[in-house]
Amino acid sequence: MGILTIFIFLGLINLTSGKAFAAITQLGNPPGEVIYRSQVKLDDQSGKVWQVVLFKQVNSGQSSNINLRLVGFPGSAELIHPQPLRITTNTGKNWQADDIFVDEAPAPTIGQYDFTEILPQLPLESLTLSMSLPGKNFINISVPTHVVKEWQSLISTEKAKI
Repeated sequence: MGILTIFIFLGLINLTSGKAFAAITQLGNPPGEVIYRSQVKLDDQSGKVWQVVLFKQVNSGQSSNINLRLVGFPGSAELIHPQPLRITTNTGKNWQADDIFVDEAPAPTIGQYDFTEILPQLPLESLTLSMSLPGKNFINISVPTHVVKEWQSLISTEKAKI
């Protein structure tokens, strides 16, 4: 009984931890296509939770592309499309990722951005992702360094033998 109590207590500590954990997974899709992804939940500046998914789509015989998808949980702000995503490092470097959903997003709290050219340029430091809202407001999501490091490991994933 004591051991069970200890495991439950340790599990509760882990659930209340504010750290973001992610892992690269490989998904097999239609023949000739493999997707590698990193998925993590991060908070914006107002405490709203966002699912942040960076994925690399590899098609047989074609070059791969890398996209970042942001999915707001209930109560998150609605995103404006098409609007670029601003990426800023703590040292002041900036990039803009093009909005993939030019016409219409699958839901108002979903955004997807092209990271193919940006990811190789990102330094191993924490980032801020910024999206425009109506008026002069922004959503800012802080991305810890260990998540950026994991994202960069997607660059070196080899094409699966398809």
